[in-house]
Amino acid sequence: MNKQTLSRKEKKNLIRLLIALPVFAVIFIIDKIVVLGDVFPGKYGWLLPFVLYLTVYLFIGYDVLWRAVRNIVHGQVFDENFLMCVATIGAFSLAIYSGATGREIEGFDEACAVLLFYQVGEFFQSYATGRSRRSISGLMDIRPDYANLCRDGQTERVDPSEVKVGDRIIVNPGEKIPLDGVVESGESALDTKALTGESLPREAKVGDEVISGCVNLTSQLTVRVEKEFYDSTVSKILELVENASSNKSRAENFITRFAKYYTPTVVSVAVLLALIPGLITSDWSTWIYRALSFLVVSCPCALVISIPLSFFAGIGAASRYGILIKGSNYLEQFSHAKTFVFDKTGTLTQGSFDVVHVTPEDRREEVLRLAAIAERDSSHPIARSILACYGKEAEEGYVLTNVAGSGVIAEHDGDRILCGNERLMRENGIAFERETGLGTVVYVAHGGEWVGSILIADTPRAESREVIGELNRTGCKTVMLTGDNEEIAASVAGELGLTGYRASLLPQNKVEQVEKLLSEKGEGDVLCFVGDGINDAPVLMRSDIGIAMGGVGSDAAIEAADIVLMKDDLRGLSLARKISVKTMRIVRENIIFSLAVKLLILVLSAFGIANMWIAVFGDVGVAVLAILNAMRANPRHLAGASDMETAEKK
Repeated sequence: MNKQTLSRKEKKNLIRLLIALPVFAVIFIIDKIVVLGDVFPGKYGWLLPFVLYLTVYLFIGYDVLWRAVRNIVHGQVFDENFLMCVATIGAFSLAIYSGATGREIEGFDEACAVLLFYQVGEFFQSYATGRSRRSISGLMDIRPDYANLCRDGQTERVDPSEVKVGDRIIVNPGEKIPLDGVVESGESALDTKALTGESLPREAKVGDEVISGCVNLTSQLTVRVEKEFYDSTVSKILELVENASSNKSRAENFITRFAKYYTPTVVSVAVLLALIPGLITSDWSTWIYRALSFLVVSCPCALVISIPLSFFAGIGAASRYGILIKGSNYLEQFSHAKTFVFDKTGTLTQGSFDVVHVTPEDRREEVLRLAAIAERDSSHPIARSILACYGKEAEEGYVLTNVAGSGVIAEHDGDRILCGNERLMRENGIAFERETGLGTVVYVAHGGEWVGSILIADTPRAESREVIGELNRTGCKTVMLTGDNEEIAASVAGELGLTGYRASLLPQNKVEQVEKLLSEKGEGDVLCFVGDGINDAPVLMRSDIGIAMGGVGSDAAIEAADIVLMKDDLRGLSLARKISVKTMRIVRENIIFSLAVKLLILVLSAFGIANMWIAVFGDVGVAVLAILNAMRANPRHLAGASDMETAEKK
């Protein structure tokens, strides 16, 4: 355990435990060897062990006593603090009674041990919760403290909420970008790790959009604000994180209801266990002792602590990989996902145009050079993809003429380049070889002759086939909904191995298709929709679980989705599913294990077979084991986690 990861409160409690445990051990050993109750013979022999054990008891348990009193004052009587106090104070009272009546003094050590080991369990809970909370709250570091507002030629430091749309702000190196906007001057590198988990910085230059929460690394930037603070990316994410714990799973709600009725019931049973046999046998001390042991072991700590902690650990583990889950109910539902519906563009595919291949291959460089000359001044995505593929400065001096709906003609001193579609070639009498590949085709002619063609397409993500294949192998249904034509949709679906697809859909048609798929799914099965854009918001909201890809740039996605994959990496989907399945397995294990051990020791305590020592270890031991089991939600060793870490480092 790395002490540097502990909070001040955790460090304080750890020091308290490290002092109390050896002191208790020394007193306990001396008591068993010397018998402290015999040091001062007579009816006051109990005073020495009482003082020694009480000192340790108060040192280690004063906060438990205080919480019990405070909760009783506020009307919250039956909780674990109350059970601990009743059981331990009762054990102390029985020991004093035994000593005063000349019987063997026993109970001080057990009462002290109950509270001591209860605090050990509380420390493990606090540490486990803190570790998970730190994984989630790491995102809270993105909150900007101020904005450098340009006003009347001066720079004024103000609260980000005071900045309006259209204002200009200065972001110095080392500062967080406080609001979403566009770079007006300057060029720098941005650290986006807090938002996306990506370790490599992102370049920002004039005209680029920048989002709040990123850290400016190298040079000063002037940014024109596009969104007010309440509507900015950082505000959306912070709201998501802050509200993540409010949406509870069915298992958590069950435990809450269970504890509400369980605790008063066991207190009543303990009272009856002490009264009825005590009245019959008149052996009050024996039956009161059994009732107190019954109370100790009946404490529902393991369930009350470990179940929410399991979900919290799962959500925290996911957040370390840029997967934001809005609540434990969605984590629970996700483990039952059987149908995955995908948008195509930007989700299964890159969402950008890339040169797939050039025909003929032996003239590739020439074809790209001529096309780059014609497209050098165009801002069209297809033109940008050609220039990016060429990778060099295009020749200047050509007069460029745009032919609407056909392409571009570039001319210089009688040299003529045609770059466009089939219509441009036919209109100029150019004989060409037709490209049969799927995508956008750009034909290139030079000097009245066809030179070659460039096929440009939105290519599938590198990880799409892997993720789809994994989902298919686990028995899930994978469906693609796209606005593209039938031919392209069929090609992408076939290449990725999807179990189904629907093509030529408008946004409202996507909702209709999801409605149909929802009606077809089995009882208890969950349908997930994975999308990336504003147009996907209605479908994200209608599905059982909406999952947004690359949510950093999409306010609508953050608001509409239940799970947000901050990285543009579909492997986050597989990893999130594995985390949800593992978390639910841990939850079931903790519920079954806790109830089984509790029931067994409760029965043994009622019949006097189990003493308070067994009750202590039965309660605290089960709680600690359940907490340690909950901490196993860390996905580090799950398949896919290492792949995402490797991709991040590249």
